[in-house]
Amino acid sequence: MSKLVIETNDISKVYRMGNEEVRALKSVSIKINRGEYVAFMGPSGSGKSTLMNIIGCLDTPSGGRYILNSKDVSDMTENELAEIRNREIGFVFQTFNLLPRATCLENVALPLIYAGYGKEERDEKARAALESVGLGDRVGHKPNELSGGQRQRVAIARALVNNPSIILADEPTGNLDTKTSYDIMGLFHELHQQGNTIIMVTHEDDIAHYSHRIVRLRDGLVETDTINENPTVVNPFQAV
Repeated sequence: MSKLVIETNDISKVYRMGNEEVRALKSVSIKINRGEYVAFMGPSGSGKSTLMNIIGCLDTPSGGRYILNSKDVSDMTENELAEIRNREIGFVFQTFNLLPRATCLENVALPLIYAGYGKEERDEKARAALESVGLGDRVGHKPNELSGGQRQRVAIARALVNNPSIILADEPTGNLDTKTSYDIMGLFHELHQQGNTIIMVTHEDDIAHYSHRIVRLRDGLVETDTINENPTVVNPFQAV
C-alpha cells in the first residue's frame, strides 16, 4: 500500500461571478502521507476552504490533478465523487451537521446506509464508533440532549464509522468553548495516535498547533509548509 494518500499537482480553482473571475486557488501542489496530522491555515480568502472542499471531493479543480489513494479524482462525475466521499473521507464540521430528530446511533450509522450495510451491522459499527469517542452510554440520546462537545464527538464518531482513508475537520472547534475545544483536540490526538490521517482547517493558531504539520495559504498559494516540532497534547477523555 502506498504511503501517499493525497497528492495535488498545480491545482487551481476559478469561480465565475457574472463577468468577473475569482481565482480562489492559483497553483497548489502538496503531498500528504498516510497517518499524517496536518492543519491548513490562512486568512479569509486565502483558499484554505476551497482546498479543503477539493480534497474532500465536494468540489473539483479548474486545473491540475488531484490523486486520492492512487485514484485520479480530478474529472470524476458527481456520482463517482459521492461514492469516493462516502468510502474514503470522514467529515467533521464546525456546525456538527447532525439530524436533530435522530438518535446518536442513527446519526452515526447514516454513512453506512449509503454504503449498503444491513441494519444489524450498521448498529454494531455505529455503537463501536460511539464507544471509541467516549459516548457508549449516549447511543439513544438526540442531539438536543447533548452538550456541544458531546455533539461534536457524535460527529467524529460518524466520520470514523466507515474507516475512511482521511478525516477532514473544518473548524472543528469553531462552535465550542475553550475547555471543550481542548477536549476535542485531545480526542483528535488520540485518533491520530491510532493511525488515522487527519486534515484540519482552522484560523486559530493554538488549535493548529495540535497538528504535526502546518500548511499556511495566502492568496491561493501555499505560503509555508512546516513540520510542527512540538505539537500540543492534552488528555483526550477529560469530562466534556
